[in-house]
Amino acid sequence: MTSFLPLNRRGLLAGLGGAAALSLLPQVSFARTVGEQRFVLIVLRGGMDGLAAVAPYADRDYAALRGRLALPDPNAQGGVLDLDGFFGLNPALADIHPWYKEGQLLVAHAVATPYRDRSHFDAQDLLENGTVTPHGVASGWLNRALAQLGGDTGGRRLGLAVGQGVPLVLRGAAPIASWSPSPLKEADGDFLDRVAALYANDPLLANALKAGLDSASMADHALNTDADGAMDGAMMAAAPKPKAVHLDPAELGTATGRLLADANGPRVAVMDLQGWDTHAQQGTTAGRLAGALGNLSKVLVALRASLGPAWRQTVVAVVTEFGRTARPNGTGGTDHGTATAALLAGGAVRGGRVLATWPGLADDRLYQGRDLAPTQDLRAVMKGILRDHLGLDTGALDKAVFPGGGTPAAVRDLIRT
Repeated sequence: MTSFLPLNRRGLLAGLGGAAALSLLPQVSFARTVGEQRFVLIVLRGGMDGLAAVAPYADRDYAALRGRLALPDPNAQGGVLDLDGFFGLNPALADIHPWYKEGQLLVAHAVATPYRDRSHFDAQDLLENGTVTPHGVASGWLNRALAQLGGDTGGRRLGLAVGQGVPLVLRGAAPIASWSPSPLKEADGDFLDRVAALYANDPLLANALKAGLDSASMADHALNTDADGAMDGAMMAAAPKPKAVHLDPAELGTATGRLLADANGPRVAVMDLQGWDTHAQQGTTAGRLAGALGNLSKVLVALRASLGPAWRQTVVAVVTEFGRTARPNGTGGTDHGTATAALLAGGAVRGGRVLATWPGLADDRLYQGRDLAPTQDLRAVMKGILRDHLGLDTGALDKAVFPGGGTPAAVRDLIRT
């Protein structure tokens, strides 16, 4: 069972009411591995419309199929941002469009997990557990990958979670610490000394307290926090406000990047972004989806800026549990679908490409007559990253990380050499 240690002193003290409270944390999760490579997994909760995020504008059936949700071609006002003459990026992602030309953005389209039903709960579980069965295992594929890497050095925790709850993809045998923005007043040293004395004769709690405070020191350093918990310089923008717990997208990306960039910080991160279940008023260049895509863009831009030179050794994977229906519904939205798009970004990505075996959008090419048909297994993309970026061998990937049989071979050439 995964164990969690709060990473700031406020979160630590909030969790000391009982051992069970130590596991109550995050929306963003981090983990330390061997080497200097960084990997960030961003999970879009709710099912992103891949046909809207990366539109196949040159598909002859696209405009008629999408109707009022069709995005104009690149030559029209408010049109998509061309990628390769066939696919175009939604204008809400304009800030990362130059990354494609830089070779630091790759799109994998018509991708899906093995899941073929339409439940968010089951689809997200399968996305994170890495098997072919929802709720088949209680651990996540990324936690199992971290266990294979064996990156626990000097008694430090393999993982770090920031937010309101550790996602399944990071749960498992590899130990996970946690940090969360908190409105609680920072505890002073004298109080912490008294707590340490209280727990001195309890090895479990004493060790948990020590590890938590050691991790808090690392986070304070990475986030430019002084001994009283105040942040200075540019990091003030990412500081939790007195009565707020959640960071906005840009602040979240900045804090995540700072922690990953620190020499003694984590190396792998998992971040959740909500708001992708666009059943109504989805919109095109404005509306609910454009707002969600804009938030994603802010996170990515801030993440790159705060990683600094470490961006060159970073892969960011943006994934979601399933796509959405190809046709709009009666309320200007889309319903639960199947295949979608995934984004890979970072200085370590061999980008400037759309990786797709395109199924087409004619009626007889749609999955069950309603969805973009899947032609790539998302697990194969993740395996390619874990093998060629983080160094896991094929045997470990097939037997431990993505078990269950029928796992596709890792996609090659995703990573710069």
